[in-house]
Amino acid sequence: MKSYVAGLVLLVFPGVFSLTAQEKQNFVISVGTPEGQILQSLGQETEDARKISLAQDFLAKYPKHEAAGWVAAQLEAALVAQKDNDKALEVAEAAYANGPDMDGAYFALKAAVAKEDLAQAKKWSARTSEAARKITSSTKAPADDEEKQQLVYAKQVDEYSEYALYVLALKAMPKDEVDLVETLIKQNPKSQYLSDVANSYFAALGKAGEASKVCPAADKMAVDKNAEAMLVAADCAWRANRAASVISYAAKAAEAVNTRTKREGESDSDWATKKSVLLGNANFYTGVGNALEMRYGPANKALRASLPAIKGSPQSYSTALFYLGLANYSLGKPLGDKAQIREGLKFFQESAAINGPMQDQASRNAKLVLAELGGK
Repeated sequence: MKSYVAGLVLLVFPGVFSLTAQEKQNFVISVGTPEGQILQSLGQETEDARKISLAQDFLAKYPKHEAAGWVAAQLEAALVAQKDNDKALEVAEAAYANGPDMDGAYFALKAAVAKEDLAQAKKWSARTSEAARKITSSTKAPADDEEKQQLVYAKQVDEYSEYALYVLALKAMPKDEVDLVETLIKQNPKSQYLSDVANSYFAALGKAGEASKVCPAADKMAVDKNAEAMLVAADCAWRANRAASVISYAAKAAEAVNTRTKREGESDSDWATKKSVLLGNANFYTGVGNALEMRYGPANKALRASLPAIKGSPQSYSTALFYLGLANYSLGKPLGDKAQIREGLKFFQESAAINGPMQDQASRNAKLVLAELGGK
């Protein structure tokens, strides 16, 4: 007889993370018994087709054996590798009825994602996360390196349960995307993937006829490092004329971006571009909020800093130019500083030249300022 520590193959998820350990399952193999011989052969087998045959044979003969969960996970892994995802889900459901198993739930989730079966993905994502968190929530310190590896592995599995929902959400129709993202929010409101899917989710709410949920959802998601949600919350506060909230959300967004690290697999140039756009928008809302509160010095500084990043968005750009016009005119007027007043005129004229929400008012302001300067 010998003690056997179960192991699954190393799995790599491109652009995300790799699972570098396996769930620990200790059971004793008696090589002198028929079941022990099957387990020994299964543990040594490298060909998926042969693994499937051995595992199916074992489960048919010994469905209540203490190693049945491990065997089912081995079978699921081989079936997923063979793209027989329906059978993998069937095996997983039968195994789950005998008791939750993290590896079994994980491979069932892999099968559901491969099939793009949203209902199955939601179910197995929840089950995978629940099983993983039973390990990660333990307050007992790991006793050795093996237990440390198991803890790392469980955290990675839990992360994959979130990643699966995120990946499917990006491919889904609007109503399904809303459902998947809201499932992810319930599963982990601080998931790193919520910032990646935030803008798509808010757009999906509108397409699904639920635009009224955008602002409450943005407020709810504006936590941790979700700068994307914070910027939408800032926009909602602006529309509601809550200047203090605009400034607060913009500041939090800037802090979130500055403390966020690039995703694994993301190039330095892509992250630099994304970071520039996010910080540019944070500056935009900082400037707008300060302009609404008539703090024109901070508004002028923030809005000028925002211009390079928001130039590709005509509405934001024209709005920034309008408030720059207002800020510079308001700063120059009390001092009789015609140079700064002309700077305000220039921004009003530039805003008036862009088809946007501020065009008419910018045009009227430009005419008034020009007249004040004597038409020069």
